[in-house]
Amino acid sequence: MTELYPLTPPGPSRRSTLRAAGGGTLLLGLGLAGCRSAVSDSTSAPRGASTASKRGGVLNVAVNADFTPALLFAQSGQPLQHRLIYNTLTRYDDQLRPKPELAASWAYAKDGRSITLRLRDDVTFHNGRRFTADDVIFAVKNLQNPVRAAQLRSTAATITGFEKRGDHELVLKLAHPVNNLFDLFEFMIITDPETVEDAVTGKKLIGTGPFKLKKWSPGSGLSLTRNDHYWQAGRPYLDGVELRVIAQADALISSLRSGQSQLSFDVPGKSLGVVKNDPRLVITNYDTGAGAVYLGVNTTVAPLNDRTVRQALAWAVDRDRLLAQTLGGYGLASAAPWPKSSPAFTEANRTHYTHNPGKARQLLKSAGHTKLELPLLHLALPGDTAIAESIQYDLKQVGVHVTLQPTDGATAQKKLISQGMPALWTMGHGFAQVQPSTLAVSAYPFNEAKNTSKYRSAEYTKVVQEAWTEPETNTAAANALYEKISSILLDEAFLIDLVVRGRVQVTADRVHGVALNKFSYLNLDHAYLV
Repeated sequence: MTELYPLTPPGPSRRSTLRAAGGGTLLLGLGLAGCRSAVSDSTSAPRGASTASKRGGVLNVAVNADFTPALLFAQSGQPLQHRLIYNTLTRYDDQLRPKPELAASWAYAKDGRSITLRLRDDVTFHNGRRFTADDVIFAVKNLQNPVRAAQLRSTAATITGFEKRGDHELVLKLAHPVNNLFDLFEFMIITDPETVEDAVTGKKLIGTGPFKLKKWSPGSGLSLTRNDHYWQAGRPYLDGVELRVIAQADALISSLRSGQSQLSFDVPGKSLGVVKNDPRLVITNYDTGAGAVYLGVNTTVAPLNDRTVRQALAWAVDRDRLLAQTLGGYGLASAAPWPKSSPAFTEANRTHYTHNPGKARQLLKSAGHTKLELPLLHLALPGDTAIAESIQYDLKQVGVHVTLQPTDGATAQKKLISQGMPALWTMGHGFAQVQPSTLAVSAYPFNEAKNTSKYRSAEYTKVVQEAWTEPETNTAAANALYEKISSILLDEAFLIDLVVRGRVQVTADRVHGVALNKFSYLNLDHAYLV
């Protein structure tokens, strides 16, 4: 039998915890005033009023786009409901150390080729069925299915065998060691296998989470009610959650200021100043770098197949102005995708491209262009439109005239996955906030095998694969590989990062205990109203 050793001894360091798995980052934050971490320890109750006074009430959450059932297993722009209805195997704490959720404990084989999970035996699905190892096996195989369009499918695909040791112990066997397995465990929601096809059409959403689906009204939002049989005793405190679609920014802000909504992550950056002046509302910046604003480039569209032209675009955008005027100052202007908390971060890469329109014009001229006309797709939401307009202004100053193409979120996501984007687009990406290799093997804009920009390179594939399998204990080797990835991204400019940011949360001052996981799944296990 393969010798196993525990991954969760008392008080482990990050490196001793994941020495076989590798991967992960130490989340130190971006140093912004008033910031807090994106994950609370959900095993400890929040401070404040007594349990009796915390119980009850319905939390109204304002969202700017509806739930898209077809994208349930993909990281999309609206993942808030995932952790309300479903659980995951593990969750990261503030230092990106994995903590138990449905997996109570785990042990890695010394060769990194298998991991043994010991599962909770007191968990039931919303339909009353007991949670077992079979549900984990299904969850992995479900993400391996290309139909699900899950960004972490490559990592799920490394799991090639399952050995059940009863209903609540499971060995996952790996084709080769990977250093981002716990990214998969936090990303992968555990669904009921019997109703999964109903889930991707929105008919039934059955998980083990703190809330149950009461009703989904397409275009209006989700209505959730308390799961009275939740495995965490006494939780959740709330009786229900309403996720209400309010697409217009003014209406969304009005809803918060009037008290009709008590929580939102969708206030446009340029409107945060208005919200900040309201004493009844609290702004919290989740400083994990879980999101980033970028300019995508289709490298098969002339003249964007010329790297010199792509580099010109990277020099043309004023990242500092975009951050200050459009995003309310929440974030970090950066030419690279990494937050400061990532081991892949360097200041030199962050400032590799700065605002230099003269250099942009010079590069365009050297490539034989003085004027270009290109389309720019963006989400038809106020905040995203403002970002697109800012980019449009900057590009115009160097002779690149772009026509804006506002697009709904579901269509944009499908184009992102299917490589159907026009010459240019601007959206947000995640995955830089976890193990660095995850970005390049999982995120659609960066995927070394099939990315939205249609960029392919044997060198890029080689270094990404090496970084993915490099143990974290090999710090120098891992950091060298991360630097190679960054160099390729910056030099090839098939995707142009602009601002690293997390999620900016606005809550009524009567709301307490809200948390997000590293993939922006909303955790309300300990949330309450006063």
